[in-house]
Amino acid sequence: MAVQTGLARLASDGLPALAGKRVGLICNPTSVDAELRHMIELLRPTMNVTALFGPEHGVRGDAQDMITIDDARDRLTGLPEFSLYGHTEASLAPTAAMLDHVDVVIYDVQDIGSRYYTFVWTMVLAMRACAKAGKQFVVLDRPNPIGGIHVEGPAIEPGFESFVGLVSCPNRHGLTAGEIARWRHSVEKLDLELAVIGMRGWQRDMWFEHTGLPWVLPSPNMPTVDTALVYPGMCLVEGTELSEARGCTRPFELAGAPHLDGNALAAALTAMDLPGVRFRPAVFTPGFQKHAKTACGGVQIHVTNAEQFRSYRTGVAFLKAAHDLDPEKFAWRTKAYEFVDQLPAIDLLAGSAALRTGIEAGASLDDLTQRWPRDEGAFAEEVAEYRLYA
Repeated sequence: MAVQTGLARLASDGLPALAGKRVGLICNPTSVDAELRHMIELLRPTMNVTALFGPEHGVRGDAQDMITIDDARDRLTGLPEFSLYGHTEASLAPTAAMLDHVDVVIYDVQDIGSRYYTFVWTMVLAMRACAKAGKQFVVLDRPNPIGGIHVEGPAIEPGFESFVGLVSCPNRHGLTAGEIARWRHSVEKLDLELAVIGMRGWQRDMWFEHTGLPWVLPSPNMPTVDTALVYPGMCLVEGTELSEARGCTRPFELAGAPHLDGNALAAALTAMDLPGVRFRPAVFTPGFQKHAKTACGGVQIHVTNAEQFRSYRTGVAFLKAAHDLDPEKFAWRTKAYEFVDQLPAIDLLAGSAALRTGIEAGASLDDLTQRWPRDEGAFAEEVAEYRLYA
């Protein structure tokens, strides 16, 4: 039997507090039930849906990463569609004028369990805006597809917060969207009427394939659950001029650059004795963005044991190996990243300058990862009371 998501529970049981209210939906293509019926078609017959809000990639999920989206009319429903990923940092939260269209906002978007993935921060920004505007907020919870047990990575140092880490938390947080909503609602003392409709049947040790739910790619370069599993580490490649294989069928599982020797890279990574993973030398040609249409040498990451695999440690190891093989040709991204141009992208992704400066100084993998257990333990303790599932 499939896990019952918050959406399925709302569609079957209803929520009396929504009676007579004008409803706005924060949604994208993942906002479906186990039969792949979208929340818009599920909720409109019984609710007064008056507006749609699109996170990064849009309501229909067709925009690439960091591509701005303008307000529009939804072509299927005719409803106003407000973008929460526009041309400025201010566009990431709904405005008072947008919220004039609704009395309550319902959030239902599939997260992937990594703090770089911006959907949960769209949720938190919308919660803050609704608190100021006196609007209700409802979160329809969904599984963390890479499980709710493992936590990986350091805290974010003050001054390094961004849309890929709005508040300090490890790179792999081990929470669901509903749990994050409860955490921020409490910690930020938001004056907000919040309801989290939790799942039935989900447990923290479940992988997505155990849920019985269909996987709908949440963004154009998140095609499979395998991608989600490597993403907490391999998204770090976005902070470099290496390619994360965008436009290929296995983005983030493949990574490299034209100057790299895949055999040497695979050997260097294998020598680091990383758990639950093997590295295969590979050549791939990115479809767009970095090194588009140019053959790149690199590796494909093959996870052999998901329980043992540590994605963030693997991503850091990948950057170190790629840097050490050819420091002269290795380069960090210098262009603006998620509306920030004052700090290097890698520092935003890593939560401080420590990873970048450590790699440049020749630090060992153990040195680069030394502080993580302390931060992981502190975070797990902080959020324990907000967890909803055994």
